[in-house]
Amino acid sequence: MNAPGITGNLPVIRAHYADILCQLAEDRGVKRSRLLPAAGLRASMLGHPDNFITVEQFSGLCREVMAQTGDRTIGLEYGKRLKFTTHGSLAQAAISCDTLEQALLVLIKYFQTRFVYMRLSFFVEGEEAVIQLDLAHNVEDLYRFNVDVVMASLMDVNLLLFGSRLMDGGRCLLDFPEPRDPLAYQQLFGSRLSFGAGFNQLRFRRAFLDSPMSLSNPVTRRMAEAQCEEEMRFIKGATAVADRVMRLLEAGWRQRLPALEDVAEHLGVSPRTLRRQLAAEGVRFQQLQETLRRRRALDLLRRGDLSIDEVAYALGYSDPSNFGRAFRKWEGLAPSAWRRRHQPGGG
Repeated sequence: MNAPGITGNLPVIRAHYADILCQLAEDRGVKRSRLLPAAGLRASMLGHPDNFITVEQFSGLCREVMAQTGDRTIGLEYGKRLKFTTHGSLAQAAISCDTLEQALLVLIKYFQTRFVYMRLSFFVEGEEAVIQLDLAHNVEDLYRFNVDVVMASLMDVNLLLFGSRLMDGGRCLLDFPEPRDPLAYQQLFGSRLSFGAGFNQLRFRRAFLDSPMSLSNPVTRRMAEAQCEEEMRFIKGATAVADRVMRLLEAGWRQRLPALEDVAEHLGVSPRTLRRQLAAEGVRFQQLQETLRRRRALDLLRRGDLSIDEVAYALGYSDPSNFGRAFRKWEGLAPSAWRRRHQPGGG
């Protein structure tokens, strides 16, 4: 499900996100003194909003909170507690925009200043506007938790700014299988909710993109964006080699995926050095290529305007049967069956 890419020993997560999670656990009767040691954290590290902790420490804390509370849906509650004020300059820049579309573009541009191992994208498909969440995190057991956190936070901010209006005709698609008790998801996202969808997406009517932001302020926006730019420079200097490689693969793919030699040249290292750097992070170059191929395959199949053979060729397969074998390995079924299942009204 997830793409590898972020090493765990980089101090890139703001400490107050961990503090809010500890507060939630305490409300459930779990003292933070039982949580912090397992994550390698001290209480003093969470006391200032400008402090940073590592991805490894934050992941350890999330895992411990889930274990101590026994609540598999606690990510949803945590996401709802991440009010827009929690996100500082990122939220300030977004809500100061003129329209919802401008706000989404700002959010997408600077999202990794808050969650470095996640990526938001925004696009329009027919009459729907789509916000998509992708994870670059190699901790499989936290995949659902992380998706829950972001999707719930987005919904909570939406309700604050627009009420229920934005989701009138909207829907939520989640990548993981339907849980045994989906009630918490239904209460948050409404009846138009799909599990096992192959994507994590919030979809709403394209017409809403022109909705005005009530707190629009161009001066505030410029100041907040300047702060976001500074934070982005910090993040780019700290992110792992695999994450930088993935961004180059995404940016460089037009007719074919860039080869390892092309990426190494762009990064100013030899192919051998790049292989060694990736291996130190537990990642192979071919893994990153396959992650991107899978993501593109699902996108192209869902669009529906290309035949299966054309999708295969677009992904760089000279023989469509090789694409079919790779796709069955990724998804457990043939591309044509996956397309039928994920078409509107499909099974």
